[in-house]
Amino acid sequence: MSSRVFRSETSKSIAVFIKDLGKTMALRGFIIHNEDKMEMVHHFGHHGVELAEGFDLNMVQVCSPKKSALSMMENLERAVLLPKFIVVFSKEGRTQIRMLLLGQELVADLVDDEKFPVLDTDEYSNLLLAIKEAL
Repeated sequence: MSSRVFRSETSKSIAVFIKDLGKTMALRGFIIHNEDKMEMVHHFGHHGVELAEGFDLNMVQVCSPKKSALSMMENLERAVLLPKFIVVFSKEGRTQIRMLLLGQELVADLVDDEKFPVLDTDEYSNLLLAIKEAL
């Protein structure tokens, strides 16, 4: 897999999509790590930044605690690439979903670890399945 941005959309509301995403991810051992802080309007507002009416960007940080802990115990250098974000927002009346997918070659260039590029690609595959099921 080469590096790219996954793009999809759904007619579900942001709240319904994220709720469904949480369920499909749980089946694969993932959690939403930042449920109380993923709405960027609140984050920016907390820092005194006013945003346009209807600003609805959500940055959903996902984690597989068990797999992440085991992976980092094997090599702490992996930690820099473990946080995964699914970006959710509305555009033209539809909920948009985006996720940066790092290819094996880039991961190998960034982290000196023979096994990690394949493991990281497997995690992206699991997340993509969860997203597609939640659509």
